[in-house]
Amino acid sequence: MYKIVLFSIFLLSCPAYAADCPQLLDRTLHTLQGGTINMCQFAGKPILVVNTASKCGYTSQFEKLEGMYGKYKNRGLLVLGFPSDDFHQELSGNNEIAQFCILTYNVKFPMMEPSHVTGPQANAFFKELSKATGSEPGWNFHKYLIAPDGKTIYSFDTPVEPDSPEILGKIMAMLKTAGRD
Repeated sequence: MYKIVLFSIFLLSCPAYAADCPQLLDRTLHTLQGGTINMCQFAGKPILVVNTASKCGYTSQFEKLEGMYGKYKNRGLLVLGFPSDDFHQELSGNNEIAQFCILTYNVKFPMMEPSHVTGPQANAFFKELSKATGSEPGWNFHKYLIAPDGKTIYSFDTPVEPDSPEILGKIMAMLKTAGRD
C-alpha cells in the first residue's frame, strides 16, 4: 500500500501525464548543448517553432525571437530553434552554431541540434508540422505556431517577422485564453 501511495504522489508531481500530452508533443528533443527537452512539459502552452540558419539573410529574426521569448516566457510562451543546413546556410557544428547564436544575438531560447526540416530526411517533428499545416519550410526562418491544445498549428513563411501582428496576435490570444495575461 505504501508503494502505491508513493507512486501516486510521484505521478501527481509530474508536470504532464502521458494522457495529457498531445501526440505532436509526445517526444524528447536534443539540444545543441547535448541536453534533452521532454516536449510534454509544454503541453497547454503556445510554442513557436522556427527553422534557423546562421548565415541566412533573415538571421536578424533571432533578435525578435529572443525578444519575444524574454518578454513572454514567464507567461508560457516557448520559442524553439531548429538549426538546419537544408538551404546550405548553417554553420558546421553544434558548438559553432551555439556560439554564433549566443555571441551575436544573445539567444537564450532552446536551440535543438541541427537536423533536416524538409523532404524525406526531415526530422519527425517537422514532418508532422508540415503534414498538419500542408506547408513545408521553403526557406530558413519558416515558423510554426502550436496552440496550447497541441493540435492547432499555424504556419508562417520566412518573410513574416516573429513579432508581426499575424503571429503576435495569435500568441497573445493564446496566452489570454490560457489565463496567462
